[in-house]
Amino acid sequence: MPTFQTYNVTPILPATLEPLRELSFNLWWTWEPAARRLFRELDPELWDQTNHNPVRMLQLSRQSRLEELAQDKNFLRELKQVFQDFEKYLGRQDTYGKTGPAAAIKNPIAYFSAEFGFHESIPNYSGGLGILAGDHCKSASDLDLNFVAIGLLYRHGYFRQQIDKDGVQAAINLNQNFYHLPIREARRGELKLLISVSILDREVFARVWELRVGRVNVYLLDTDIPENNPEDRRITAELYGGDLEMRMRQEIILGIGGVKALTALGIQPDVFHMNEGHSAFLALERIRLNVVEKKLNFYSALQVVAAANVFTTHTPVPAGNDSFSREMMQKYFGKFAKELNVPFEELFSFGHTRLNPDEPFSMTILALRLSRHANGVSKLHGEVSRSLWKDVWSGVPMHEVPITSITNGVHTKTWMAPEFAALYRKHLGDWEEHLIEPDFWRGVIEIPDAQLWETHQQLKRRLIDFVRDRERQRRERLGESPESIRRVNRILDPEILTIGFARRFATYKRGALLFSDKERLKRLVNDATRPVQFIFAGKAHPRDEAGKALIQEVYKFSREPGLETRVIFVEDYDSYIARRLVQGVDLWLNHPLRPLEASGTSGMKSAPNGGINLSVLDGWWREGFNGSNGWAIGGEIDDGITEFQNEVDASSLYQLLENQIVPLYYAKPDGKLPLAWLQLMRESIRSVTPVFNTQRMVKEYTEQLYVRAARAHENLSQDECGAAMHLSQWKAQMRKDWAQVRVSDVQVANKDRQSISVGESLQISARVHLGAVDPQHVCVEAYHGEVDNGDLRNPTATVLNQSSQADGNGNYIYQGSVPASESGTYGFSVRVVPTHPCLMQAHELRLITWS
Repeated sequence: MPTFQTYNVTPILPATLEPLRELSFNLWWTWEPAARRLFRELDPELWDQTNHNPVRMLQLSRQSRLEELAQDKNFLRELKQVFQDFEKYLGRQDTYGKTGPAAAIKNPIAYFSAEFGFHESIPNYSGGLGILAGDHCKSASDLDLNFVAIGLLYRHGYFRQQIDKDGVQAAINLNQNFYHLPIREARRGELKLLISVSILDREVFARVWELRVGRVNVYLLDTDIPENNPEDRRITAELYGGDLEMRMRQEIILGIGGVKALTALGIQPDVFHMNEGHSAFLALERIRLNVVEKKLNFYSALQVVAAANVFTTHTPVPAGNDSFSREMMQKYFGKFAKELNVPFEELFSFGHTRLNPDEPFSMTILALRLSRHANGVSKLHGEVSRSLWKDVWSGVPMHEVPITSITNGVHTKTWMAPEFAALYRKHLGDWEEHLIEPDFWRGVIEIPDAQLWETHQQLKRRLIDFVRDRERQRRERLGESPESIRRVNRILDPEILTIGFARRFATYKRGALLFSDKERLKRLVNDATRPVQFIFAGKAHPRDEAGKALIQEVYKFSREPGLETRVIFVEDYDSYIARRLVQGVDLWLNHPLRPLEASGTSGMKSAPNGGINLSVLDGWWREGFNGSNGWAIGGEIDDGITEFQNEVDASSLYQLLENQIVPLYYAKPDGKLPLAWLQLMRESIRSVTPVFNTQRMVKEYTEQLYVRAARAHENLSQDECGAAMHLSQWKAQMRKDWAQVRVSDVQVANKDRQSISVGESLQISARVHLGAVDPQHVCVEAYHGEVDNGDLRNPTATVLNQSSQADGNGNYIYQGSVPASESGTYGFSVRVVPTHPCLMQAHELRLITWS
């Protein structure tokens, strides 16, 4: 047999279709249904074959089909309209970014994330963190923020999942050809951009790729290039792959390489946003640049850098945060510490609480110490984070730990079915312009029952066809019998209550909670008149054996006799399967072990599509649930042992299904429509859609964190960083003199200090020794609240005013009053904290003296 050399012949795009090429290289099409429809019309089969990748489609389309469409007046008219909409979107001037609070930010916001999930055709994400990052970028584009994003481009992405006949997950590596993706090599002038980062004793090079997301550019770094040795080429091989050494190198490329890429592109951000701790080394690189180029000392440089840094933590357990041993940090950052002009031990201390010298170096603690703006991703997660990281602010009351919260959201247009978007346009008007206005969404009451139900049922039928198609392909791949393949047509029924559960199969998400009482579940799914059916999907990390065991348990249950048509596990969960599910199920199920779900966003995607949530009161649902827009599983258990929580939640889940959910779904007074269920659908749409979206979220980041960070960075950078140097010197002096500060005496002036009446005030006088500390640099406060088990409930601080200087030896008298507005037993203490006009956090120095 002869051997053949292969070559590719690519089609030539006719001039009239040239706008398709420009559209294909901007991810605006991923949330614009009319643009997606154009590419689908090109060749529906190829659209599915390429995993909905327009760039690859244009490379593979038949020349004859392109010539045919170039003469098709209807197609050309549609293309012209879509392209005009695209140009109008890019050129719009009356945007939030140009006319709202964001206009105050002069230079870009740079957003760093280890993963980005924009669409299934760009598999550069593993789960919720990446999807959130993608949705953040899309809303930054919609709002027209001055915004760029930085990440890594993984050759193998995150794995494809295959489930074998025993339910065992196999991880199939991707080997992506980057020229098939909607990315282009970034250039500076005529030259392709190449940056280098010192790792150990060598330079590691990275190519920079540019991805356009509406008005926003995302830059992705790639080390798989000929300039690197084989070991370094593997740094960007796979997301969350390899050992700790590989994780260290990835995070150096992301953080340090990302800063270098921005510099090489001529971009000088005012704000640096770290989405989780993976990119925290960016702060060290920015300090190094200030030390080397501006000749600042380490601590002056730190003030400038930290002022501009925003850090978002997503992990509610210490184990979920990256950390490295002292030896590994010494190996990779020993030389770096010399460039910063600080001893290695001092640099290392920025990665731990400083209470235990044996702690490893935590990337989360590094990010917290080198950012003046930090947040969790739901109100409950903010509370959990303040508790988790309180030792970083040792001695500071937990509720004053400077970690705020901004609740996650979703990019509504990406996740809303076009059919629902059309329904809202028809009955409510231009919903995109009024997305975050709760009053606007009251208009869902105007949608006729029959139209709302038929739109939902249409999407449910599409979901069931999709699931059957996927399961048929799987059984054919495994060589199952013709009878087994025929049985796929009996899986699921559009008239049955359909519940979806899809997410990363981490153990805390309790994927098998539903199976804790199998006989009870069998009775539910096989009820003769009111059955229930379940669709599961999700991946476990290839090294997470417990997560993989959960998948196997779910799968095996789904193949038991009598359950085959009612419980199904869909393999290879990605954002396409996610869209089909959230748009088609009746009820979205979520039962993480509380409080381990930082936010969760999948349920937010279901609501705009008429889906209803059934969830533990964790993450976002604790804020989203209003008593009449879904159901809450179990109680708000905070300190129960896992077994107890599992028992309580499983019992609650079954009771809700049996006694409330199933009867409500099947109650059809007119014999056709479930009227009470439709009211619940409306309330879910009305209450969730305008609040839990990334437009609201990104506006909150802008107004609460970005604008403040940009302003602080500008103030500390002025006059060749004069304010930063002054602040650094002042902090050093305060730390030196603080040991002298003490509250030597506290007096209550009320006649009866043990008992005062409502409406009166507690008169407090404190004698404070400040020593060499200037009184204008301290704040003396009465810290007071209702006594609760030796602590104070809902404490507040009331400032005491300096009334006199007691003597010339650094003693001062402070006085003030605490109003008694409600009866009860109260306690108070007096404390002294440092203060300065340039501080961005009340406890930035972590100095506090109590009486």
